[in-house]
Amino acid sequence: MNEQTFMKLMNILPKSALSTAVGMATRLPAPAPLHRAAIKAFAKMYNVDLAEAEHALEHYPTFAEFFTRGLKTGSRPVDPGEKVVVSPVDGAVSQVGYAEHGRVMQAKGIHYSVGELLGDEEAAKPFHGGAWTTIYLSPRDYHRIHSPLGGKITGYSYIPGEFWPVNPASVKNKQSLFCVNERLVTYLDTVAGKCAVVKVGATCVSRIKAAYEDVITHLGKPGKVHRYDTAIPVEKGGELGRFEMGSTVILVFEPGRVKWDDSLQPEAVVRMGRRIGEIP
Repeated sequence: MNEQTFMKLMNILPKSALSTAVGMATRLPAPAPLHRAAIKAFAKMYNVDLAEAEHALEHYPTFAEFFTRGLKTGSRPVDPGEKVVVSPVDGAVSQVGYAEHGRVMQAKGIHYSVGELLGDEEAAKPFHGGAWTTIYLSPRDYHRIHSPLGGKITGYSYIPGEFWPVNPASVKNKQSLFCVNERLVTYLDTVAGKCAVVKVGATCVSRIKAAYEDVITHLGKPGKVHRYDTAIPVEKGGELGRFEMGSTVILVFEPGRVKWDDSLQPEAVVRMGRRIGEIP
């Protein structure tokens, strides 16, 4: 299927209803032999490293619990150093750069504003000119999201939206894709100043769950940025949330606070906890 045909199909597909249905199916318990066979088939299809899983397959009563699995202790060591920025997820870099004039690149010829991404122009102002990177999580990846630096969680924002795929065809053709899809934004105060960790939903990403608050997306109940009266401490590599099915994470920092490593380039593979930049 060529890209234009794919995009036309996605335009008419009931993506929200499909995502809800898939999410419900992944959370349903199934007979143990059928359940394990389905997980093994998925793991083989996408080359999932089952040896890293925190538990044996029989421990996971639903596919969703397997998909959002934790990893064995020591599987993702966090690179040390207060000024070392680490990847918040396993995945592949889509784009990377600095938000000149508050603009972020989605793909060649397609840009969007930080205000559109965060759904709040006031919340976006501190990030104009700052470092940003977009990381895509494939089905084979570990799907929990972690803090790139030590600091405090100061608030969050849930932004309902659509459920377009975040595959290369959509990224190259759908204007402001990451600003159209559902998002859960976590705001941090770190040793590099303010940081926004934007978790983007997609087709069949039934829900995004926060680790620090009872927040689950796909409920259609938007709100303004929720600011905590008392910020929640988080260590570098501390868990912020998880995807129920895969998607994309976008990091945004204040200007002049973070310098990306030269190795952080489009299509580069990253692993949670490994260095991707530094505080100059």
